[in-house]
Amino acid sequence: MEEAAMDMDVEVEVEGRSPSSSCANPSDSSFRRFGLRNSIQTNFGDDYVFEITPKFDWSLMGVSLSSNTVKLYSPTTGQYCGECRGHSDTINGISFSGPSSPHALHSCSSDGTIRAWDTRSFKEVSCIRAGPSQEIFSFSFGGSSDSLLSAGCKSQILFWDWRNKKQVACLEDSHVDDVTQVHFVPHHQNKLISASVDGLICIFDTAGDINDDDHLESVINVGTSIGKVGIFGQTFKKLWCLTHIETLSVWDWKEGTNEANFEDARTLASDSWSLDHVDYFVDCHSADEGEGLWVIGGTNAGTLGYFPVRYKGGAAIGSPEAVLGGGHSDVVRSVLPMSGVAGPSPKTRGIFGWTGGEDGRLCCWLSDDSPATSPSWMSSSLVLRSSRSHHKKNRHHPY
Repeated sequence: MEEAAMDMDVEVEVEGRSPSSSCANPSDSSFRRFGLRNSIQTNFGDDYVFEITPKFDWSLMGVSLSSNTVKLYSPTTGQYCGECRGHSDTINGISFSGPSSPHALHSCSSDGTIRAWDTRSFKEVSCIRAGPSQEIFSFSFGGSSDSLLSAGCKSQILFWDWRNKKQVACLEDSHVDDVTQVHFVPHHQNKLISASVDGLICIFDTAGDINDDDHLESVINVGTSIGKVGIFGQTFKKLWCLTHIETLSVWDWKEGTNEANFEDARTLASDSWSLDHVDYFVDCHSADEGEGLWVIGGTNAGTLGYFPVRYKGGAAIGSPEAVLGGGHSDVVRSVLPMSGVAGPSPKTRGIFGWTGGEDGRLCCWLSDDSPATSPSWMSSSLVLRSSRSHHKKNRHHPY
């Protein structure tokens, strides 16, 4: 990072016994408590960190800030690479393109634009405008040729052909309030899922000429304002949904059926650990393979927990399989996992992931077995994971 960081001594003390299942009883839970000795956090002053997103090959990560800019870093070394500046209002979403456009980053904003940036020069290379007084809350690329760009706006879903930047459709009858999420479904690229403050999740088939009457396939009524949705599962038929009142639900979007509903999700998560009450949920993360799902809950003081979600054969939120504490002092807005709770990947150099929040901090979290690396970029080094050992005490010097 721009600032140097000091070496850290991390004391690990394991309490309790090893969990017998991912949804063990809270009294049976076991996770590692790390104590941070010395560190200097990467700090953006008064700016919030809104979102952290990776490039497809993990060579870059984009960090959107409340200053309406996107800063770029290396996720494996923490090196600052540059920034993209041009939006005049809040950046609501960022995403890197795939291998076919390896140097492109896209961002959408409440200024009503979706902008493309060249990550080599950090310059804007194209801009699509949604129209006067319009805001764009989410965007997604898909369609049969991967050239369709969808945007969630004020009660509308807009579509452009990204190749020529021409608008090809506007859906304005399906939602009656801000469309907070749009996602093309992996391996079902003509299928688009939208979610809104009106409490509805809509599934569209975008093949052919797109319109509300012929292309709206089904509607799921969640019943309250929707903040985030995500698609997961081996066949990408599952859908998780987090609302603005911190409820969680799991659906089969193909069948339109509810598989689990957690109206009291915060209470269930809070009861599964001995730390402060879970005040909010940041996101959900799913396994790369299989049907596993975790909801990431946080406290107002900045501690995070990875809580396993059981949605088959009796709904439950289990004891945290990882707890990240001591890095943040305020609400955490984004979590970028680089290795799962089961263990790190060799290409991530033992890094568990990155987090950013309203304290302006960007924190790096290390897995227990991370290799020694240069201390010059460290912003924080903490990760707490479930352990199968008993009353074990280890001393780590990650940097």
